[in-house]
Amino acid sequence: MPSKSLHKVHKQISKKRGGRLTALHQNSRDAQRLQRASARDAKIVRVKAEKEKGFQSHLQRTAYIQKCLGQLPSAPSLEPTHILDVVRAYLSRNDAELEELAASRRQGRPPSNRETQLRHQKVLEEKELTSGFWAPDLQDAETVEKLRGWNGEWVPLGQMKFLRIDGDGKVKEAAWPPGKG
Repeated sequence: MPSKSLHKVHKQISKKRGGRLTALHQNSRDAQRLQRASARDAKIVRVKAEKEKGFQSHLQRTAYIQKCLGQLPSAPSLEPTHILDVVRAYLSRNDAELEELAASRRQGRPPSNRETQLRHQKVLEEKELTSGFWAPDLQDAETVEKLRGWNGEWVPLGQMKFLRIDGDGKVKEAAWPPGKG
């Protein structure tokens, strides 16, 4: 199978041409190989960045829940009502900033981008709460212990259990990674 990365393609072409890569014709096979390899590497970087950006909301959510867990008594697990309280605290985490942005805005002026973004995020999260809010399973003592020692990275989350809790406090088991159930 031919090599795919830009570095390897560049190395092969320069070896074939005796180290002269400046004399490539625009539409030559070697130039096209370099363009394809460059586009492939750029796509890999772009897809990786998009994937990590998608992870951020779940990482921030889990980090907030971990912080709240540190403030709660060191019980081995929590009841669904306590989990729902933590989720509601998470949903209202930006309320003070929203009020401050609205108060600082002059009357008749449109909301700032930040204010619009926060309002949109809040609406989405509240909608998620009605259908089932994705969160670590704080009813499971093992998951609580793992969450207390969590280092903030994505990979260790795969070892924990997760649930979906709705606004009424009904709990369903959730699949890992988020978005699968």
